Amino acid sequence: MTEWELKEIEKRLDNSTEGNWIPMIEGITHDSGSDFIMTNVKNKDDYNNSNRRADIELNGGTKEDVVFVANAKQDIQKLIKEIRKLNKAKSL
Repeated sequence: MTEWELKEIEKRLDNSTEGNWIPMIEGITHDSGSDFIMTNVKNKDDYNNSNRRADIELNGGTKEDVVFVANAKQDIQKLIKEIRKLNKAKSL
């Protein structure tokens, strides 16, 4: 993967809703309502955070899809960092 490709992915990441994204799954993280992704919070109990951003709701998909999409934000950040680290080590 080229640095240009990483920068393009990073741009999309930077333009997404800020902060951590937390999957909220009915019956697991809360008792009633739909599954959604809570944004710019520390954890599932941080719902009163005044810096919380708009929730993301998916139309269709499974509970596992909601968990995947919510974690993609953090996972992509980690993957970009690791790829750059490996690329740097490879160029030495």
